[in-house]
Parts: sequence; C-alpha cells; structure tokens
Amino acid sequence: MTIQFLGQNCFLFTYKGKNILSDPFYNFSKEKSGFDIAAQKIDYILITHAHGDHTSDVKEILQNHPSAQIIGQPEICGYFNHPNSIDINFGGSAEFLDMKITMVPASHTSSFPDGTYGGEPCGYVFRFEGKNIYFSGDTGVMADMAIFPQLYGEIDLAILPVGGHYTMSARQAAFSASELLKTKKVIGCHFDTFPPIEINHEEALQLFKEKNIELTLPKIGEVFEI
Repeated sequence: MTIQFLGQNCFLFTYKGKNILSDPFYNFSKEKSGFDIAAQKIDYILITHAHGDHTSDVKEILQNHPSAQIIGQPEICGYFNHPNSIDINFGGSAEFLDMKITMVPASHTSSFPDGTYGGEPCGYVFRFEGKNIYFSGDTGVMADMAIFPQLYGEIDLAILPVGGHYTMSARQAAFSASELLKTKKVIGCHFDTFPPIEINHEEALQLFKEKNIELTLPKIGEVFEI
C-alpha cells in the first residue's frame, strides 16, 4: 500500500490498483500537492465525519468519478444521495480484494456545514495481508483505543491527529499510541492547516521519541509505503 498526504485528514491510499481517497479536502492545499482530481482514478471515498474540512471536495470527486463508491455512516451516505454508497456503522466493514476496512468509534462531533446531522464520527481499521492500519479520524483520547490491538491484532501504523484544539494534541496522541494502541509507528495529521492547530514540530517529535515511537509529520504531497 502507498499513502499520499494531501493535507488535514485527506490521504490517497492505493492498494493493488484501487484508490481510496479519505476525508476529501485536497483543494485547500492543491498548490502544494499539485493534486489533480480529474487526472486520478478514484474507486472509493472514505469519510470519517461530516465537517467541512473532511467533506468539502466530495461533490467534485463525484463529478469527475461518478462510479466511485462512498464509504461512511448511513447519515453521510444519505446526505450525498449517491447510488454507489457503502453505508456501514460501528463494527461494520467494507470489503474489496483481500482488504477489509472496519468502522470504529471516534470521540468528536459531526455535522455538515449547513447544519445537517452527520451521524456519529468514526475512524477505520484497514486490514490486509496480515497488517493493520488505524486511521483515527478526528478524535480525542478514548479508552476504546486499547481494544483495537486486542480485537484486530498489532497496529502496524496509526494515523493520528496531533494539532490539538479540535482533536488530540501531540502529547495526547503520543500517550494514545504508546499506552492504548501499543503501536510503534505514527503518521500525524490535522496539524498546521489553520492557526489554531499550528504545532511545534520539534516538540511533537520529541514527545513521541520519549515513548520510543516513530512519528512522521508529513509534508503536503508526501508519499509513504507500507
């Protein structure tokens, strides 16, 4: 799998020729990433919750890729009224090829910019080829995180917000990774996009280093391989 960071909580996950675009907000940082939605092949749109910085580009994706399938809560799928939706809820999974993407809880809020209720916020666990990636979405620290490695197995990588203010801070994310998720590798997200979530990178890296966890604070457009 390759993972490209497109800003905030927007990532392009590519697995065996299938592209999964999470929490679409790529236009906000398009000048840095050079991401061109028309030039892509998008198979799935994965949504954690309804806030504008996670859903603002969904309609543009569907205009360019009408066959793409939305994966999300029933309320979110209903809002977009897209015929190719896969509506799941906590504990449910979307499956394709040999990958299973399971919805798990998150501690946050969820409503669309127009005030429409967006269901309960969530995260996802990607399970494939004996590996587990936890994609938390926007969340604070929550005890449920300790269950994930017990239920799904070792978390090979966690993608966690580190910006504070609206989500976990770097200190809280380091605690979650070390004490609850028991993972050794974290990619940070939801930081530096707006003034309230700007962070001190050196301080964040040190907090994770003290817990013997590898933290990556990705640059816009950066690609990783798992």
